[in-house]
Amino acid sequence: MADPQSTATGPAAPGTVPFRPGLEGVPATQSAICDIDGLRGCLSYRGYPLEDLAAHSSFLETTYLLIWGELPTPDQLRHFEHEVQMHRRVSFRVRDMMKCFPSGGHPMDALQSSAASLGLFYSRRAIDDPQYIYGAVVRLLAKIPTMVAAFQLIRKGQDPIQPRDDLAYSANFLYMLTEREPDPLAAHILDVCLILHAEHSLNASTFSARVTASTLTDPYAVVASAVGTLAGPLHGGANEDVLSMLEAIGTPDRAEAFLDEAIAQKRKVMGFGHREYKVKDPRAVILQGLAERLFDEFGADEMYDVARRLEEVAAVRLGPKGIYPNVDFYSGLVYRKLGIPRDLFTPLFAIARVAGWLAHWREQLGANRIYRPTQIYTGRSGRHWRPLHDRSAAAAT
Repeated sequence: MADPQSTATGPAAPGTVPFRPGLEGVPATQSAICDIDGLRGCLSYRGYPLEDLAAHSSFLETTYLLIWGELPTPDQLRHFEHEVQMHRRVSFRVRDMMKCFPSGGHPMDALQSSAASLGLFYSRRAIDDPQYIYGAVVRLLAKIPTMVAAFQLIRKGQDPIQPRDDLAYSANFLYMLTEREPDPLAAHILDVCLILHAEHSLNASTFSARVTASTLTDPYAVVASAVGTLAGPLHGGANEDVLSMLEAIGTPDRAEAFLDEAIAQKRKVMGFGHREYKVKDPRAVILQGLAERLFDEFGADEMYDVARRLEEVAAVRLGPKGIYPNVDFYSGLVYRKLGIPRDLFTPLFAIARVAGWLAHWREQLGANRIYRPTQIYTGRSGRHWRPLHDRSAAAAT
């Protein structure tokens, strides 16, 4: 269920700002990248409604829009797509490094390490050079999917397969992951999923990216820090938990009893509630439609019936509180139907969100000031140091 609304923990001292846990509701930056209207369930990138981009755009075109502020011309898009295609391969040294990772390690940890390693090859701290910025954007967009797919094969004891220059962005990722050319509908649906996850304002990983960017370090460190933040269970990975929850419910007729028990025990219902939205997440609306297209083409998923029934009963129990399905509720069902392993759901989220992280990195550079928030000290004062031989257990408390 949605997080409770945080409030200031007590009266603020004169001239100070009230403390709000998690900085909830505290503006930390100004941005022209993404706008969220949580009351109406509206999300836009650079002023374009998400629904229009999902229906008509591609992930790379949307990425171009996010980072440079305008939709590309045909020539600009062709050049951008070509540059990304030509930089998909990773150094054999990176692949050899990944072969040393434990096969039981989480793919997000492998991705964070691999993304950071790119800085060893390409970092020049030339963030005032437009060509360097463009090249870094291209490399990160191109190589992150390759590294995710490579680790998946490496941990299975196989050698990674090389990207195919004749395949579009999402189709190529599925090819590298599954070792077979994907169905065009599957590739298209994955591309739309990437658009839906590309950006979402100042969430935890994006804030991490901006804080790191404000130190003027290289973009590879920026993305690595954001990946590490996304790996936390309170940010990424909720769609994995949704699938586990649906499987635990088992059948649609058990959804109502499950929800009632969860509410009575004050347990979080995975995939419901959002800090921003008080109606159904617009991304969840689109993802539900994508799921139905997949099931119509490739066969049903019995867990979808469970999900729909759970949403129906939750609308009665939780809807009046402004708690509705979020982006994670249906995305796991889509990814599973696409043949993506469950522990790759969050790395796939990262592949998409690289676009937003880089957009915020570039925007941060435009009017940079290093982040240095203040704190409220709650510790003791006026203490006196004692030599070690004079300390006792009683004195230490």
